[in-house]
Amino acid sequence: MMLNVKSMKNYALIALLGAALVVVAGCGASPEASPAVSPSPSAAAATGVPVEAVELTVSAAASLTDALKEVQTAYEAAHAGIKLSFNFGASGALQQQIEQGAPADLFLSAAAKNMKALVDKQLIDPALQTALLANSLVVVVPADARTAPVALSDLTKPEVKAVAIGIPESVPAGSYAKEALTKAGLWDALQAKTVQGKDVRQVLQYVETGNADAGFVYKTDALTSAKVRVAFAADPATYAPIVYPFGIVKATKHPQEAADLYAYLQSQAALDVFQKYGFSVSH
Repeated sequence: MMLNVKSMKNYALIALLGAALVVVAGCGASPEASPAVSPSPSAAAATGVPVEAVELTVSAAASLTDALKEVQTAYEAAHAGIKLSFNFGASGALQQQIEQGAPADLFLSAAAKNMKALVDKQLIDPALQTALLANSLVVVVPADARTAPVALSDLTKPEVKAVAIGIPESVPAGSYAKEALTKAGLWDALQAKTVQGKDVRQVLQYVETGNADAGFVYKTDALTSAKVRVAFAADPATYAPIVYPFGIVKATKHPQEAADLYAYLQSQAALDVFQKYGFSVSH
């Protein structure tokens, strides 16, 4: 049977429409298909896909430097995907930084007053902070010093030309030293020969380099240096107990990871490291 021109045109139109429908159907999503889902960090880790590390910023008293560096090595080895970044300094300065909005996940202070200030300003939850460690105050002299003071009163002698002390307003070690010297009636008498440091480690450095004949540091700091020796320990009855409270900063962007580190710092493994560096456990 022969087709006329009009019939041929109709068949051609139908064929074109059919082809178009096939193309459209091919471009649409299949009813069986599921949307692509990015793998979770745990799933990615299980399949060998690199996971972006969580970095925790720890603002810590300078006197904790050596102990925390050792804690860091053990913690990062046991917690894949966690990186610890430390901001060491004077507790008072660190407190002010947190008050001004500086990023921090945990705060490790060398004085209870600095932690209390942040708790009072609702920057740290009182339920997520604890007084963990204790320390003591000593006077150090250069290791090669021919003579050494044996009591606070000896610091006024002419041969002691410079006494290093942390800035009392921001450095807890300096505040404890000022308290001890004030109770001994020597604070005013020593003002002319006092050299102030921005933190306890700078005070230690002044004595190590001979820029000070004596300096007030924590026992733990004295133990870290072969360039100084302890001349005598300050009477604990002359200054407030030296405690180190640790706490989680409310503004942390990683609450679970911060809580895990906070718990680890109270574990026996971490406490053993702190005690190795001369700290004692306060509770």
